[in-house]
Amino acid sequence: MDYNLYHYQERDLNNIFDKLKDAEPNYRLLYQLPTGGGKTRVFSAIADRFLKTYHKKVIVLTHRLELCTQTSLTLKKLGINNKVINSTVKKIARNTGQNCYVAMVETLKNRIRDGLIRTEDIGLVIIDEAHHNSFQKLLSKFQHARVIGVTATPLSSDINLPMRKFYNELITGESISDLISQGYLAKPTNWRYDVELNTLKTGIHGDFTVSTSDELYSSPAMLDLLLHAYEAHSKNKKTLIFNNGIFTSRNVCKLFEDAGYPARHLDNQTPLAERLAILKWFKQTKGAILSSVSILTTGFDEPTVQTVILNRATTSLTLYHQMIGRGSRRLPQKKTFSIIDLGNNTDRFGEWHAPVAWDEVFHHPEAFYEVFSARATQEAHSMPSDSRAKFPNSLEIAFDVQQAYDDAIANGQKAKTVMRDSIKQHVHMCVENATSVTEAMELTEELQKEIVWRVKQYTKCLGKVTKNYRDWLIEDYNNKLKVLVQKIMQRRQVQKMAV
Repeated sequence: MDYNLYHYQERDLNNIFDKLKDAEPNYRLLYQLPTGGGKTRVFSAIADRFLKTYHKKVIVLTHRLELCTQTSLTLKKLGINNKVINSTVKKIARNTGQNCYVAMVETLKNRIRDGLIRTEDIGLVIIDEAHHNSFQKLLSKFQHARVIGVTATPLSSDINLPMRKFYNELITGESISDLISQGYLAKPTNWRYDVELNTLKTGIHGDFTVSTSDELYSSPAMLDLLLHAYEAHSKNKKTLIFNNGIFTSRNVCKLFEDAGYPARHLDNQTPLAERLAILKWFKQTKGAILSSVSILTTGFDEPTVQTVILNRATTSLTLYHQMIGRGSRRLPQKKTFSIIDLGNNTDRFGEWHAPVAWDEVFHHPEAFYEVFSARATQEAHSMPSDSRAKFPNSLEIAFDVQQAYDDAIANGQKAKTVMRDSIKQHVHMCVENATSVTEAMELTEELQKEIVWRVKQYTKCLGKVTKNYRDWLIEDYNNKLKVLVQKIMQRRQVQKMAV
């Protein structure tokens, strides 16, 4: 069958079957290909070739009902007779001529339990969006089947369940940068805004919580920044906005409607009929703005998207790639697209199209988790709101100790310059929010918890240090802070009297 595969897809298909040829019956292979690279087309070709080569049944697993339907339609278009196993399927006839099934995890688990699916008849299990951990519990049911997981980002969302634990080997496909240079994906232009995220907190799953994200991104300052960024870099372009909370997304939609722009809101609670109507509107409306939450990161393909706005921060590398990938589809009249980052995500993960050592991610995921966790911890650290209110004239109150340390070492400076620069910032905060020496000195007391936190971060950078040394650093920090604050405030008073 002619699948009209691109050269890199054909190469990967042949590579995968070379691996399968000599593999054990329960061999598990993970295949990585960027969003927009045509994963569905490739695994459909894999299913067809496997059926014809090994004459055993194939089952494709997805994690969402919409993906089940889309996958089934793609398989049928390519001539592969298949059946969707959903909640309405109570019986599967033996001689239907259908050797390929498409199913969701929970539904398939129930049908196996009910005896409708004979797992020993399945020769190949294909897992779409394989980085989702929900699939792993089913793999033990297919003792004699080969397994091919497909994902754009071979990094598990759970540090305790690394993908190397479930797969024998990783095959990496064409990189994003190569797909761009060869004309398969649109070229991005990235607009980054430095957003202070120290009010964000991380939840039990490691990503920033919806509640703290809603509070930050629904604030007047962030809504103003969003509108400014849109009008500066995406005005009248078809724009997709990703948010972390429904409250924020609705506020964003209202923001643009009030400003006279065509905008709609969509989330995972939107009824299906309404969702389809909104997506149709988005497709047909020039310059449409769609504000969304938890719904369009997978299974959504609208090539006419010209701008993706990340109106949120995330610690998930997978989510970062999925969100931006929604704008990367290339059309004859669309060779570029814009990324507007309002969550410091580019600083956290690097440019979307920058090379990623996926083999290292697969074999040593702990190192990547450690880096992201450290950055998230720094960003999630916040000054208590009552203390923050004492510094209304200070726009910048955050200080990235880890980054300052890395920069100092890279520039050949001594490590102690980190504490020096931190003290300078705190001095500036105290003097710009006080009118007298007494007020400024009182403000230094508001910084005590922050000082202790910064010193602890600094000593972590240094390595193992004694408690006595850490206590001395805190004392020295305070002495220098108070001396400088007092000196500057006294100088200001002398200058006023001279005038």
